[in-house]
Amino acid sequence: MELFDIYDDDRNRTGRTAERNQKLKDGEYQLIVHVNIMNTQNQLLIQQRQPHKQDFPGYWDISVGGGVRAGETSRDAAEREVFEELGLAIDLAETVPYFWIHFPNGFADEYIVHQDLELDMLNLQQTEVQNVKWASYDEVMSMLTEGTFFPYHQSMLELIFSFSEIGEKT
Repeated sequence: MELFDIYDDDRNRTGRTAERNQKLKDGEYQLIVHVNIMNTQNQLLIQQRQPHKQDFPGYWDISVGGGVRAGETSRDAAEREVFEELGLAIDLAETVPYFWIHFPNGFADEYIVHQDLELDMLNLQQTEVQNVKWASYDEVMSMLTEGTFFPYHQSMLELIFSFSEIGEKT
């Protein structure tokens, strides 16, 4: 049984927990993390969800995403999820989310990692991820329009790519 902390409107832990996939009441929120891995060609590492996944089977998605477990920090969850899904150890000790998104019953912390990776060096979590590839902004937007990419709001994906460009220039 996987538990997560319940947060209030101001992103404070309430001291209560809920089970994964438990429906939350109004005013209760969970915290999730997204890690967006960008290469020096301003391409996003995207993963294809397994066809047996309950939600959006077979869709392409951002590099990594997952829930923050009870007692875990956003940063700890981001590092754990990247290792679980891609077999890649990253250190986010000096990193904060680039931005966060408020969605119904939750908050998503958005991390951006700049790293060139050889895809054959990744160890994909077979229960979650069937494939990975690098994709440009135009490719991701085309997939979003075609309905083959997880249906994030377009502005979120635009932000990811725009922050990546800023990161390359610094």
